[in-house]
Amino acid sequence: MEENKVLSSEFKTSPELVEKLHQFGISKSYEEGDVILDENSSIRSIPIVMKGMIKVIRTEEDGREILLYYIKAGESCIMSFLGGMHNEKSIVKAEVEEDAEILFLPVDKVSLFIKEYPEWLDYIFRLYHKRFEELLDIINAIAFKKVDERLLNLLRKKYELTKSPVIIITHEQLANELGTARVVVSRLLKQLEEDGKLKLGRNKIILQKEVM
Repeated sequence: MEENKVLSSEFKTSPELVEKLHQFGISKSYEEGDVILDENSSIRSIPIVMKGMIKVIRTEEDGREILLYYIKAGESCIMSFLGGMHNEKSIVKAEVEEDAEILFLPVDKVSLFIKEYPEWLDYIFRLYHKRFEELLDIINAIAFKKVDERLLNLLRKKYELTKSPVIIITHEQLANELGTARVVVSRLLKQLEEDGKLKLGRNKIILQKEVM
């Protein structure tokens, strides 16, 4: 069973914790584009990705969005952990990037497991550390890197996550994830194609070897 493999891999030293996660967690399936958590929503459970991938997005007051990080199989959303434990509304949106199986753990069990299982607390700290570093990278990129460099880095990130040089995405979606205008992304993609770094297709981008 896919869920059991993922959880057993994350919590190798605590089969009892794996059993408890199965006991109290609720498993649901989602398709690409589904929103599993929206901004200003109440957080009643914590999502643990069993299969597929989720992207976490922040929306600005003017409606622009920016990608914060991805959540892969075996990982969860640290923003959900923090918001749920403090009974706060969500400050981010979580959208399915790749068809996903998600295990939802009720917030009250999150706090209980912290007291009972050291492995669970270690899991939260590892996630927090990883997301903190990713958010620092985002801040650094926005402050010091040009949009073309950020675009190329985002495409490389998508390749690393999917292991496929063919990225199915629109210019509009890329612009939203970078927090910039679609015309800017289209112009930069055209320039990258002329430079031989990628090939453009209908709603897809094919990365060349020198970029991967």
